[in-house]
Amino acid sequence: MITTSTLWKLPPHTKGKHLVLKNYLNAWFPILGKYNGRILFIDGFAGPGEYRYGEKGSPLIALNTYMKHRARNRMSAEVYFIFIEKDKRRFNHLKSLIDPLIPELPNNCKVEIINGKFDGTMNEIMDLLDDQEKELAPSFVMVDPFGVSETPMEIIERIFRNKKSEVFISFQYDSINRFSKKEEFEPHLNELYGCTEWKNGTEIEDGKDRRTFYYNLYERKLREVGSKKNVIHFDLFKKNRLIYSIFFGTKHIRGSDRMKQAIWKVSPFGDFSFRGVHADQLTLVLENPDLGPLKEAIIQEFMGKGWITIEDIHEFVSSDATDYHSGQYKKVLRGLEKNDKIEIDESTRKIKLSYPNGTKIKIKQDH
Repeated sequence: MITTSTLWKLPPHTKGKHLVLKNYLNAWFPILGKYNGRILFIDGFAGPGEYRYGEKGSPLIALNTYMKHRARNRMSAEVYFIFIEKDKRRFNHLKSLIDPLIPELPNNCKVEIINGKFDGTMNEIMDLLDDQEKELAPSFVMVDPFGVSETPMEIIERIFRNKKSEVFISFQYDSINRFSKKEEFEPHLNELYGCTEWKNGTEIEDGKDRRTFYYNLYERKLREVGSKKNVIHFDLFKKNRLIYSIFFGTKHIRGSDRMKQAIWKVSPFGDFSFRGVHADQLTLVLENPDLGPLKEAIIQEFMGKGWITIEDIHEFVSSDATDYHSGQYKKVLRGLEKNDKIEIDESTRKIKLSYPNGTKIKIKQDH
């Protein structure tokens, strides 16, 4: 008999996370699968693979995204899926879903399902690689825990040692806020942050300020252990109530940009929407997005720097310095040019209001 502890109803907010995952993997598989000998998708808290009414969980979403990808036959890399689940019943259920699919997998696709804890399993994998003087293959590691345990910053640091590895983390602030003053949870929070600075947050009375402190500290620690990786942070709200947050760490601006595109693409859905963190209360919407904060960010970043190139702007917007992605800044530039706020070196382009590679731009001082 399948119990509710094995399968549960799909929480409405989880849909957004799954849509982001699918959108990002649609870009990730062909990019890394073309230029690497092996790539890994690791789901550290895989669960049973489906929900009570048959909706697919993240392991099946990832596997199906690869199997149905139109560019799959052009990917030369070995694609290795590792699904980690500590609960024996959920592990068995996931295995019952995956095993029938194994004969359908191409020769370059491997799946391993591990009954174990995320932190212990990842340490075993990393220890084995260290013993062999090897490093982790380019990886997308999904960390979506229940609560705050088993996700130590030490593991994230070891994953980040491979410059092509990325981490997608669901961050549950409610759990931290609820347990931060309970002594028995101190070891878990020490491991989560990789330090004891989080304790300073317990003295902050204002709830919003306390949340900001915990988020900023976590983001800072991710940057530190990732050697200045791009760290993307978006919050999911149901109307005005924070549900959870996503942190994404990557060494490459292209990965940062692709993740932001994936998040913008799914928001809003139902009563849920993602919000950025660089511009106050910026809600992500596909139709008529608010590009005002992007305009101000570009002006602030480049005013007084003389001639810059379109590549400079592309890199800035694509990075974790903004909530926006590279498909949005040229509309901002057209508005600035029409209003005589920027100067263009016309020798670097042929068509007015276009910004091909190499275009030189100067932000006017009297904007």
